[in-house]
Amino acid sequence: MIIWLIGISGAGKTTLGVRLREHLDEKGIPNYMLDGDLGYTPADREANIKRIILAAYVLDRCGIVGIVCNISPFAHLRALARAKIDGYHEIYLHKDLRISQADDVKGVYADSQGKSDLVGVDIGFDEPQHPDLVIEVDTESVEESFRRLVEYVENVMDKEAIM
Repeated sequence: MIIWLIGISGAGKTTLGVRLREHLDEKGIPNYMLDGDLGYTPADREANIKRIILAAYVLDRCGIVGIVCNISPFAHLRALARAKIDGYHEIYLHKDLRISQADDVKGVYADSQGKSDLVGVDIGFDEPQHPDLVIEVDTESVEESFRRLVEYVENVMDKEAIM
């Protein structure tokens, strides 16, 4: 199973990913978290996502729950991940760009302005057409979002155990 958390910078991918990793650790479920971007140009982002797809594929084939925390702005690469990884589950953390820029928890928007390409500002973010779960992070608390994520993951695990 691969839980692929997508959304713009500041949506809470790492926050929810870390909490999910801790939850799975407490339950003794093998897992591994892949987080971060290497480079900011569209080409850099595409190459990084392809590397993450390969790593996630290996984790899925080995029965390790992969938790991917990555903006993943390109629909064609999300489609590739879904096609290549049997256990791919796309979780869209929907956040309004203006709110993310105003909050700017990590200083990404302020620090990168004019220096690198930001998704949602300089590079488009392809809105997901068929995510497996949408979490509205602007209207939910972190605890509510986490609870919904865990419910989804546990429901999928229960279904997979039956099959």
